[in-house]
Amino acid sequence: MLRRVEEGAAVVVCSTCRLSPEQREDAQGRRGGALLAAEMRAVKESDAAYAGISVQEMPCLFACQRHCTVHVRGPGKIGYVLGDFTADEGAARAVLDYALRHAASEEGVVRYADWPQGVKGHFIVRTPPEGFVCS
Repeated sequence: MLRRVEEGAAVVVCSTCRLSPEQREDAQGRRGGALLAAEMRAVKESDAAYAGISVQEMPCLFACQRHCTVHVRGPGKIGYVLGDFTADEGAARAVLDYALRHAASEEGVVRYADWPQGVKGHFIVRTPPEGFVCS
C-alpha cells in the first residue's frame, strides 16, 4: 500500500479529489485533484524556482468534505493540509509559492504576512512532524 517517494520538501496532491463541491470530474472524466497535480507540474516545469519542491500524488487524503486537497510537508517540519482549490494555474502557483516558503522555514511555520493570497482561507489542519508536537 505504501510507495516510496523522494524525500524532502513536497506537495502531496489528492489525485482522486472532486473538481468542486458540486462536480466530481470535468467533461473528460478527469478528477479535480489530478488536474491540480498536472497544473502544479506545469508551473514547476516553467520556473526553476520550484525545483526543490516535489509534486507527488496519492489517491485520497481522506478530506472528502473538501475538494482539490493537498498536503504540504517537509522533513522535520510541521505539515499542512489545505483544500477547496480550483484546478488551475493560479491555485497551483499559490500552493507552490507557499511550499517554497514552508521549505525555507526552520520548522514549517510561515508568517501569515508571507502567505500567498491564494492559500489564505484554504487551511484545514496542521500535522506535527514525527517525534514532535507543537507547543
